[in-house]
Amino acid sequence: MQTPNVVIIGGGFSGLLIAHLLQKQRFAPKILEARNRLGGRIHTLRKDNEPPIEMGATWLGKKHHHLLDLLDHLGIDICQQYMGNKGYYEPMSISPPQLVDLPPNEEPSYRIEGGTDNIIQTLEGFFDQGQIQLNQMVKTIRKTNTKLEIETESDLFESDFVISTLPPKILVDRIDFTPSLPDELTHIASQTHTWMADSIKVALTFEESFWRNPDSSGTIFSNVGPVSEMYDHSTDNQYALKGFMNNAYHAISRELRKQLVIEQLRRFYGRKVDSYQSYRELVWKKEPFSYSNYEQPIVPHQYNGHAIFQKAFLDKRLLIAGSETATEFPGYMDGVVESAHRTVRQLSNLFHNS
Repeated sequence: MQTPNVVIIGGGFSGLLIAHLLQKQRFAPKILEARNRLGGRIHTLRKDNEPPIEMGATWLGKKHHHLLDLLDHLGIDICQQYMGNKGYYEPMSISPPQLVDLPPNEEPSYRIEGGTDNIIQTLEGFFDQGQIQLNQMVKTIRKTNTKLEIETESDLFESDFVISTLPPKILVDRIDFTPSLPDELTHIASQTHTWMADSIKVALTFEESFWRNPDSSGTIFSNVGPVSEMYDHSTDNQYALKGFMNNAYHAISRELRKQLVIEQLRRFYGRKVDSYQSYRELVWKKEPFSYSNYEQPIVPHQYNGHAIFQKAFLDKRLLIAGSETATEFPGYMDGVVESAHRTVRQLSNLFHNS
Protein backbone atom coordinates (compact mmCIF):
# COMPACT_ATOMS: atom_id res chain seq x y z
CA MET A 1 0.00 0.00 0.00
CA GLN A 2 1.43 3.35 -1.06
CA THR A 3 2.10 5.84 1.74
CA PRO A 4 -0.30 8.78 1.45
CA ASN A 5 0.67 12.37 0.89
CA VAL A 6 0.11 14.44 4.06
CA VAL A 7 0.23 18.23 4.34
CA ILE A 8 0.25 19.81 7.80
CA ILE A 9 -0.86 23.43 8.07
CA GLY A 10 1.07 25.22 10.78
CA GLY A 11 4.67 24.89 11.93
CA GLY A 12 4.13 25.43 15.62
CA PHE A 13 4.64 22.86 18.38
CA SER A 14 1.59 20.92 17.22
CA GLY A 15 2.50 20.74 13.54
CA LEU A 16 6.11 19.76 14.21
CA LEU A 17 5.16 17.09 16.73
CA ILE A 18 2.51 15.56 14.48
CA ALA A 19 5.00 15.48 11.61
CA HIS A 20 7.58 13.81 13.87
CA LEU A 21 5.09 11.17 15.02
CA LEU A 22 3.99 10.51 11.43
CA GLN A 23 7.60 10.09 10.32
CA LYS A 24 8.03 7.40 12.96
CA GLN A 25 5.18 5.58 11.19
CA ARG A 26 6.98 5.98 7.83
CA PHE A 27 4.83 8.83 6.51
CA ALA A 28 6.60 11.76 4.81
CA PRO A 29 4.59 14.84 5.77
CA LYS A 30 5.11 18.38 4.50
CA ILE A 31 4.62 21.39 6.80
CA LEU A 32 3.33 24.74 5.53
CA GLU A 33 3.91 27.66 7.92
CA ALA A 34 2.57 31.16 7.26
CA ARG A 35 5.12 32.94 9.44
CA ASN A 36 8.79 33.43 8.65
CA ARG A 37 9.65 31.35 11.73
CA LEU A 38 8.62 28.09 13.34
CA GLY A 39 7.07 27.79 16.79
CA GLY A 40 3.71 29.55 16.57
CA ARG A 41 2.74 30.51 20.11
CA ILE A 42 6.09 29.26 21.38
CA HIS A 43 8.28 32.30 20.82
CA THR A 44 11.54 32.67 22.74
CA LEU A 45 13.50 35.90 22.27
CA ARG A 46 17.26 35.47 22.48
CA LYS A 47 19.97 38.12 22.79
CA ASP A 48 23.61 37.85 23.85
CA ASN A 49 24.21 38.40 27.57
CA GLU A 50 20.50 38.19 28.39
CA PRO A 51 18.33 35.27 29.49
CA PRO A 52 15.95 33.68 26.99
CA ILE A 53 12.69 35.65 27.19
CA GLU A 54 9.44 33.74 26.68
CA MET A 55 6.87 35.80 24.82
CA GLY A 56 4.68 32.74 24.37
CA ALA A 57 4.11 29.41 26.11
CA THR A 58 6.23 29.20 29.24
CA TRP A 59 5.03 27.05 32.14
CA LEU A 60 4.10 23.46 32.79
CA GLY A 61 3.27 21.39 35.86
CA LYS A 62 3.85 17.85 37.07
CA LYS A 63 0.23 17.07 36.13
CA HIS A 64 1.09 17.60 32.45
CA HIS A 65 2.14 14.00 31.93
CA HIS A 66 1.80 13.99 28.11
CA LEU A 67 4.27 16.87 27.84
CA LEU A 68 6.62 15.46 30.48
CA ASP A 69 6.77 12.12 28.67
CA LEU A 70 7.63 13.91 25.42
CA LEU A 71 10.33 16.03 27.05
CA ASP A 72 11.85 12.88 28.51
CA HIS A 73 11.77 11.27 25.05
CA LEU A 74 13.46 14.32 23.51
CA GLY A 75 16.04 14.61 26.29
CA ILE A 76 14.91 18.09 27.35
CA ASP A 77 15.12 19.08 31.03
CA ILE A 78 12.85 21.33 33.07
CA CYS A 79 13.57 23.73 35.94
CA GLN A 80 11.28 25.00 38.67
CA GLN A 81 9.94 28.52 38.42
CA TYR A 82 11.62 30.62 41.12
CA MET A 83 9.02 32.32 43.30
CA GLY A 84 10.83 33.13 46.56
CA ASN A 85 9.23 33.23 49.99
CA LYS A 86 7.58 36.62 49.56
CA GLY A 87 5.57 38.43 46.92
CA TYR A 88 4.24 41.89 46.26
CA TYR A 89 0.49 42.35 46.39
CA GLU A 90 -1.12 45.55 45.14
CA PRO A 91 -4.81 45.47 46.11
CA MET A 92 -5.83 49.03 45.18
CA SER A 93 -4.40 52.26 43.82
CA ILE A 94 -4.97 54.27 47.01
CA SER A 95 -2.66 52.12 49.14
CA PRO A 96 1.01 51.16 48.66
CA PRO A 97 2.03 47.65 47.57
CA GLN A 98 2.34 45.09 50.34
CA LEU A 99 5.19 42.58 50.65
CA VAL A 100 3.47 39.42 51.88
CA ASP A 101 4.57 35.88 52.72
CA LEU A 102 3.76 33.41 49.97
CA PRO A 103 2.03 30.20 51.09
CA PRO A 104 3.74 26.88 50.37
CA ASN A 105 3.21 25.94 46.73
CA GLU A 106 2.08 22.34 46.51
CA GLU A 107 1.90 22.48 42.69
CA PRO A 108 4.94 24.49 41.55
CA SER A 109 5.33 25.60 37.96
CA TYR A 110 8.25 24.59 35.78
CA ARG A 111 9.94 25.98 32.70
CA ILE A 112 11.80 24.35 29.84
CA GLU A 113 15.52 24.39 30.60
CA GLY A 114 17.26 26.89 28.33
CA GLY A 115 14.05 28.18 26.75
CA THR A 116 10.75 26.78 25.53
CA ASP A 117 11.95 26.93 21.93
CA ASN A 118 14.29 24.05 22.74
CA ILE A 119 11.26 21.89 21.91
CA ILE A 120 10.90 23.56 18.51
CA GLN A 121 14.60 23.35 17.67
CA THR A 122 14.79 19.70 18.71
CA LEU A 123 11.74 18.72 16.63
CA GLU A 124 12.94 20.75 13.64
CA GLY A 125 16.11 18.66 13.60
CA PHE A 126 14.14 15.55 12.63
CA PHE A 127 13.18 16.89 9.17
CA ASP A 128 14.93 17.06 5.83
CA GLN A 129 15.31 20.28 3.92
CA GLY A 130 12.18 20.97 1.92
CA GLN A 131 9.78 19.23 4.29
CA ILE A 132 9.13 22.55 6.04
CA GLN A 133 8.16 25.61 4.01
CA LEU A 134 7.91 29.02 5.66
CA ASN A 135 5.98 32.07 4.40
CA GLN A 136 3.25 29.80 3.03
CA MET A 137 -0.07 31.28 4.11
CA VAL A 138 -2.82 28.88 3.09
CA LYS A 139 -5.73 30.69 1.44
CA THR A 140 -7.88 27.92 -0.05
CA ILE A 141 -8.47 24.18 0.36
CA ARG A 142 -10.46 22.43 -2.37
CA LYS A 143 -11.63 18.83 -2.56
CA THR A 144 -11.21 17.11 -5.92
CA ASN A 145 -12.34 13.59 -6.75
CA THR A 146 -9.52 11.89 -4.84
CA LYS A 147 -7.33 14.63 -3.33
CA LEU A 148 -7.26 17.93 -1.53
CA GLU A 149 -5.70 20.97 -3.20
CA ILE A 150 -4.03 23.48 -0.90
CA GLU A 151 -3.49 26.93 -2.39
CA THR A 152 -1.16 29.44 -0.76
CA GLU A 153 -0.29 32.95 -1.89
CA SER A 154 2.49 31.57 -4.08
CA ASP A 155 2.04 27.81 -4.59
CA LEU A 156 -0.41 24.97 -5.12
CA PHE A 157 -0.03 21.66 -3.28
CA GLU A 158 -1.92 18.39 -3.66
CA SER A 159 -2.41 15.93 -0.83
CA ASP A 160 -4.31 12.82 0.23
CA PHE A 161 -4.79 14.20 3.75
CA VAL A 162 -4.54 17.65 5.31
CA ILE A 163 -4.05 18.21 9.04
CA SER A 164 -4.77 21.72 10.30
CA THR A 165 -2.98 22.70 13.49
CA LEU A 166 -4.27 26.27 13.35
CA PRO A 167 -6.45 27.53 16.19
CA PRO A 168 -10.01 26.63 15.08
CA LYS A 169 -11.00 30.31 14.99
CA ILE A 170 -8.14 31.10 12.59
CA LEU A 171 -8.91 28.04 10.46
CA VAL A 172 -12.48 29.08 9.63
CA ASP A 173 -11.77 32.82 9.46
CA ARG A 174 -8.74 32.73 7.16
CA ILE A 175 -9.15 29.74 4.83
CA ASP A 176 -11.81 29.30 2.14
CA PHE A 177 -13.07 25.74 1.68
CA THR A 178 -14.65 24.10 -1.38
CA PRO A 179 -17.03 22.56 -0.60
CA SER A 180 -17.82 24.59 2.52
CA LEU A 181 -17.23 23.09 5.93
CA PRO A 182 -20.38 22.05 7.85
CA ASP A 183 -22.23 24.93 9.48
CA GLU A 184 -21.95 23.33 12.92
CA LEU A 185 -18.15 23.16 12.69
CA THR A 186 -17.89 26.73 11.42
CA HIS A 187 -20.16 27.97 14.20
CA ILE A 188 -18.28 26.17 16.97
CA ALA A 189 -14.82 27.01 15.61
CA SER A 190 -15.63 30.70 15.17
CA GLN A 191 -16.47 30.90 18.89
CA THR A 192 -13.58 28.76 20.15
CA HIS A 193 -11.18 30.61 22.41
CA THR A 194 -7.58 30.74 21.20
CA TRP A 195 -5.46 30.49 24.32
CA MET A 196 -3.04 33.41 24.87
CA ALA A 197 -4.19 35.23 21.72
CA ASP A 198 -5.45 38.21 23.72
CA SER A 199 -2.39 38.38 26.01
CA ILE A 200 0.27 41.06 26.25
CA LYS A 201 3.57 39.80 27.60
CA VAL A 202 6.24 42.23 28.80
CA ALA A 203 9.76 41.73 30.16
CA LEU A 204 12.71 43.75 31.42
CA THR A 205 16.25 42.42 31.59
CA PHE A 206 18.83 43.55 34.18
CA GLU A 207 22.50 43.09 35.09
CA GLU A 208 21.60 42.09 38.65
CA SER A 209 18.63 40.48 40.42
CA PHE A 210 18.02 43.19 43.05
CA TRP A 211 14.52 41.80 43.69
CA ARG A 212 16.01 38.67 45.27
CA ASN A 213 17.01 40.63 48.40
CA PRO A 214 15.26 39.46 51.61
CA ASP A 215 13.11 42.60 51.69
CA SER A 216 11.95 42.34 48.09
CA SER A 217 10.53 39.88 45.54
CA GLY A 218 10.22 39.28 41.81
CA THR A 219 6.71 37.89 42.27
CA ILE A 220 3.98 40.51 41.78
CA PHE A 221 0.20 40.32 41.83
CA SER A 222 -1.59 43.60 41.15
CA ASN A 223 -5.23 44.66 40.97
CA VAL A 224 -4.03 48.10 39.88
CA GLY A 225 -1.94 47.33 36.81
CA PRO A 226 -1.16 47.82 34.09
CA VAL A 227 0.86 44.65 34.80
CA SER A 228 -1.35 42.18 36.65
CA GLU A 229 1.27 39.47 37.27
CA MET A 230 5.05 39.40 37.09
CA TYR A 231 7.64 36.72 37.85
CA ASP A 232 11.38 36.23 38.11
CA HIS A 233 12.46 35.15 34.64
CA SER A 234 16.18 34.73 35.32
CA THR A 235 18.64 31.98 34.51
CA ASP A 236 21.66 31.17 36.71
CA ASN A 237 23.58 34.32 35.81
CA GLN A 238 21.28 36.39 33.59
CA TYR A 239 18.34 38.27 35.05
CA ALA A 240 14.88 39.36 33.98
CA LEU A 241 11.34 40.03 35.14
CA LYS A 242 8.45 38.96 32.93
CA GLY A 243 4.73 39.42 33.27
CA PHE A 244 1.30 39.95 31.81
CA MET A 245 -0.08 43.37 30.94
CA ASN A 246 -3.82 44.01 30.92
CA ASN A 247 -4.94 43.40 27.34
CA ALA A 248 -6.84 46.71 27.29
CA TYR A 249 -3.46 48.35 26.59
CA HIS A 250 -3.07 46.75 23.16
CA ALA A 251 -4.27 49.91 21.42
CA ILE A 252 -1.60 52.29 22.77
CA SER A 253 1.96 52.65 21.49
CA ARG A 254 4.87 50.42 22.46
CA GLU A 255 6.67 53.38 24.03
CA LEU A 256 3.67 54.24 26.19
CA ARG A 257 3.29 50.61 27.32
CA LYS A 258 6.98 50.57 28.22
CA GLN A 259 6.65 53.81 30.17
CA LEU A 260 3.63 52.51 32.11
CA VAL A 261 5.39 49.25 32.99
CA ILE A 262 8.46 51.08 34.31
CA GLU A 263 6.32 53.52 36.31
CA GLN A 264 4.46 50.62 37.92
CA LEU A 265 7.64 48.74 38.80
CA ARG A 266 9.08 51.85 40.45
CA ARG A 267 6.32 51.47 43.05
CA PHE A 268 7.97 48.20 44.10
CA TYR A 269 11.66 48.75 43.38
CA GLY A 270 12.21 52.49 43.15
CA ARG A 271 14.78 53.84 40.68
CA LYS A 272 16.59 50.48 40.46
CA VAL A 273 14.17 49.69 37.65
CA ASP A 274 15.70 52.45 35.53
CA SER A 275 18.86 50.36 35.21
CA TYR A 276 17.11 47.87 32.89
CA GLN A 277 19.08 46.59 29.91
CA SER A 278 16.19 45.99 27.52
CA TYR A 279 12.40 46.06 27.35
CA ARG A 280 10.69 43.28 25.42
CA GLU A 281 7.01 42.81 24.64
CA LEU A 282 4.59 40.91 22.44
CA VAL A 283 1.00 41.99 21.86
CA TRP A 284 -0.62 38.78 20.66
CA LYS A 285 -3.67 40.60 19.30
CA LYS A 286 -1.34 41.98 16.66
CA GLU A 287 -0.29 38.50 15.55
CA PRO A 288 -2.65 37.76 12.62
CA PHE A 289 -1.82 34.04 12.56
CA SER A 290 -2.81 33.69 16.23
CA TYR A 291 -5.61 36.20 16.72
CA SER A 292 -8.85 37.02 14.95
CA ASN A 293 -11.57 39.29 16.29
CA TYR A 294 -14.63 37.69 17.87
CA GLU A 295 -18.07 38.96 16.97
CA GLN A 296 -19.32 38.43 20.52
CA PRO A 297 -17.76 38.01 23.98
CA ILE A 298 -16.31 34.60 24.82
CA VAL A 299 -14.88 33.09 27.98
CA PRO A 300 -11.45 31.46 28.46
CA HIS A 301 -11.29 27.95 26.98
CA GLN A 302 -14.72 28.32 25.38
CA TYR A 303 -15.39 25.25 23.18
CA ASN A 304 -11.83 24.00 23.76
CA GLY A 305 -11.83 20.21 23.38
CA HIS A 306 -15.25 20.17 21.70
CA ALA A 307 -16.20 16.78 20.28
CA ILE A 308 -16.65 18.17 16.76
CA PHE A 309 -12.89 18.67 16.49
CA GLN A 310 -12.39 14.92 16.77
CA LYS A 311 -14.20 14.35 13.45
CA ALA A 312 -12.77 14.24 9.92
CA PHE A 313 -14.12 16.47 7.14
CA LEU A 314 -14.02 16.83 3.36
CA ASP A 315 -14.58 13.16 2.66
CA LYS A 316 -12.52 12.27 5.75
CA ARG A 317 -9.42 13.93 4.31
CA LEU A 318 -9.24 16.97 6.59
CA LEU A 319 -8.32 16.53 10.25
CA ILE A 320 -8.30 19.27 12.89
CA ALA A 321 -5.57 19.21 15.53
CA GLY A 322 -3.90 21.68 17.87
CA SER A 323 -4.01 22.52 21.54
CA GLU A 324 -7.55 23.91 21.49
CA THR A 325 -8.85 20.57 20.22
CA ALA A 326 -7.35 18.53 23.09
CA THR A 327 -9.61 16.75 25.54
CA GLU A 328 -7.07 17.20 28.36
CA PHE A 329 -5.51 20.57 29.23
CA PRO A 330 -6.67 22.28 26.02
CA GLY A 331 -4.86 25.52 25.28
CA TYR A 332 -1.70 24.38 27.05
CA MET A 333 1.44 22.65 25.80
CA ASP A 334 0.24 19.39 27.32
CA GLY A 335 -2.87 19.68 25.16
CA VAL A 336 -0.64 19.95 22.10
CA VAL A 337 0.89 16.55 22.85
CA GLU A 338 -2.42 14.85 23.65
CA SER A 339 -3.98 16.23 20.47
CA ALA A 340 -1.00 15.23 18.33
CA HIS A 341 -1.13 11.59 19.42
CA ARG A 342 -4.90 11.48 18.91
CA THR A 343 -4.61 12.97 15.41
CA VAL A 344 -1.87 10.58 14.32
CA ARG A 345 -3.97 7.60 15.51
CA GLN A 346 -6.96 9.03 13.65
CA LEU A 347 -5.02 9.45 10.40
CA SER A 348 -3.49 6.00 10.65
CA ASN A 349 -6.92 4.42 11.12
CA LEU A 350 -8.39 6.36 8.17
CA PHE A 351 -5.51 5.35 5.92
CA HIS A 352 -5.51 1.67 6.81
CA ASN A 353 -9.31 1.42 6.59
CA SER A 354 -9.57 3.20 3.27
